Amino acid sequence: MRVAVSGASGLIGAALAESLAGDGHEVVRLVRRAARRAGEVGWDPFGEVGALTGVDAVVHLAGAGIGERRWTSAYKREIYDSRVRGTATLASALARMGEPPRVFVSGSAVGFYGDAGERVLTEDDPAGGDFLARVCRDWEGAAGAAADAGIRTVRIRTGLVVSSRGGAFGRMLPLFRLGLGGPLGGGRQYWSLISLADEVAAIRHVIDTPAVSGPVNLVCPDPVTNREVTASLGRALHRPAVLPVPGPALRLALGEFARTGVLASQRVVPKRLLASGFTFAHPDHQDVIRQATHRV
Repeated sequence: MRVAVSGASGLIGAALAESLAGDGHEVVRLVRRAARRAGEVGWDPFGEVGALTGVDAVVHLAGAGIGERRWTSAYKREIYDSRVRGTATLASALARMGEPPRVFVSGSAVGFYGDAGERVLTEDDPAGGDFLARVCRDWEGAAGAAADAGIRTVRIRTGLVVSSRGGAFGRMLPLFRLGLGGPLGGGRQYWSLISLADEVAAIRHVIDTPAVSGPVNLVCPDPVTNREVTASLGRALHRPAVLPVPGPALRLALGEFARTGVLASQRVVPKRLLASGFTFAHPDHQDVIRQATHRV
């Protein structure tokens, strides 16, 4: 199988490309710079996309980092455009192909649901109203050209990917290793986790399962509160995890991202993923955390 992956240098994309290549599949890495090694193809997310002839599947994960910089007006526009415009360009290019790929897997996130408190969320629930929810809603809509052209299109709503290799969780680990971690805000907000291994396996599952299309939540079946996550992380690392970070301090340090990202509550379950026959290697939050910290 020949699979094109955008965002192949990111945490998820790199792991996915490694997994596919390890099983003998050909991976075309779409990169936003000049190609430097075999298998890479330089591409402009706002321009034409070439070199996709003969591709069986496209996995689109590219986008500006959500939590890496403070959200100025300019950076919010970059977050939005890098996802929505980039996805629309790629979906339109795929739709115009004489022999398009059989499946287009387009990234999204559980931020789609906004802050939903304690309500359990499935793919049938509507979008929220905050900035991240609007980004995710329009991001998913931008894949419509591919779906309209008859390409099976899967919109993966990913939760917090737990890995020591990077991402938001990877940035938290050093503090917890030093015994400086603790609940964020009141700690009552729900976080929906998934291990990096299960994230990759789930993406490969939706590629290989013809019955799967539309939105699919990529989270483990055990959403828990931030307080429970930090307590489990402390136990896994044999470190105290009792130093809370007050909500006002987070909002001062992180601005709008604190409210719509860190402090938002999203109690998401993988209804469609489980119904399609997927089996989690790490089905509960303690398994998810242990697999990321077992070397410590």
